[in-house]
Amino acid sequence: MSTDQKILIIVENLTMPLDRRVWQEARTLRDAGYTVSVICPKSGSYTKPYEVLEGIHVFRHPQPFEADGALGYALEYSNALIWEFVLSIRVRAKIGFDVVQACNPPDLIFIVAAFWKYLFATPFIFDHHDINPELFEAKFNRRGFFHNLLKKFERWTFKTADVSIATNETFKQIAVERGGMHPDKVYVVRSVPDLSRFKRCEPSIQLKNGRDHLIGYVGVMGAQDGVDLLIEAMAELVHKKKRDDIQCAIVGSGTELERLKEMSVELGVQDHVTFTGFLSGKSLLGAFSAFDVGVIPDPKNSYNDKISMNKVFEYMAMGIAFVQFDLMEGMWAAGKSALYAKNNDPHDLARQLEKLIDSPALQCELGAIGLERAKTLLNWDSERKRLLAAYQSAFEQKRPATQTSRFPVTQQQR
Repeated sequence: MSTDQKILIIVENLTMPLDRRVWQEARTLRDAGYTVSVICPKSGSYTKPYEVLEGIHVFRHPQPFEADGALGYALEYSNALIWEFVLSIRVRAKIGFDVVQACNPPDLIFIVAAFWKYLFATPFIFDHHDINPELFEAKFNRRGFFHNLLKKFERWTFKTADVSIATNETFKQIAVERGGMHPDKVYVVRSVPDLSRFKRCEPSIQLKNGRDHLIGYVGVMGAQDGVDLLIEAMAELVHKKKRDDIQCAIVGSGTELERLKEMSVELGVQDHVTFTGFLSGKSLLGAFSAFDVGVIPDPKNSYNDKISMNKVFEYMAMGIAFVQFDLMEGMWAAGKSALYAKNNDPHDLARQLEKLIDSPALQCELGAIGLERAKTLLNWDSERKRLLAAYQSAFEQKRPATQTSRFPVTQQQR
């Protein structure tokens, strides 16, 4: 298929091609015949300001600030917004684009999209990755001024968007009820991996540190992600259960990484916990392939209950049995492919992990259920169709360039 239509995707919180969801979307749109450009930050070894990767134009900007507290977030997001606007002009001149897709967080990229929408009739698709008001409450255990401000940013983003992409049905409900979007303009596209690419390879056996069993965690390490509960569960297994045969590999990075390393030393499990740092590509697949059991320690709260976590889908796609807390969306996604700990209790988390570790038959049973679920119900082929339908909807409602409206657009205008 070939088309002369062009797409710009803006993402702030991870560089390309390391954001699996966004890169998968970009590849899918490229395969459908669109010309795709992505604006993202520089990070790690990906520092080129411009390059073409797999036929996708990648424009990167500096990211000198790492968010830590209100001032850190203000500096990071202000810097990113300025660069995103500058680079959007560069993309327009160099490649061109007919649609802007903005991926949150933060819920501020609508400002860049609004410029192109209201002055140049360029439709705006909002790819809704995070619910930031709930995330703020989970991180800081309060609401108040900043919580209300985040709700305003979220509402303005939805009011500006022509089409929204939700990661699950709960997010769609938020788009409709809080954002005022018409249900027909909200498309659920889950963050499931492409099984043709995301599959087992040679396992990274060294992660076992010479031990018989490996518990694996893959993800971000922020205050809301519960990795501290995993460290406590490991202390329970090592010291109270006397399990010297269990190793834990924690794959990823985040603002809590150093504190978690210190915590592992304080609890005396540093020899049983390996922090690998951020992994991608074959290194990441090698880590997954070495896991005997997966774990999702994110505690039950108003944020985690509503989000669809990549690691749920990734464990199932790799046929890995895992343990998580009884989160609403997590339980829906995993079904009978996981065991569930209760009450955000690290002791119950340890019990469920030990139960799974000590039963290879149960590991195989749950892993097979998850893999079958990934192949039949939660597969990228189905999500791809909804992604392309969302874009078709955006292109169909593209307005003449002479038609403008005030910012932000109202429900009646949409």
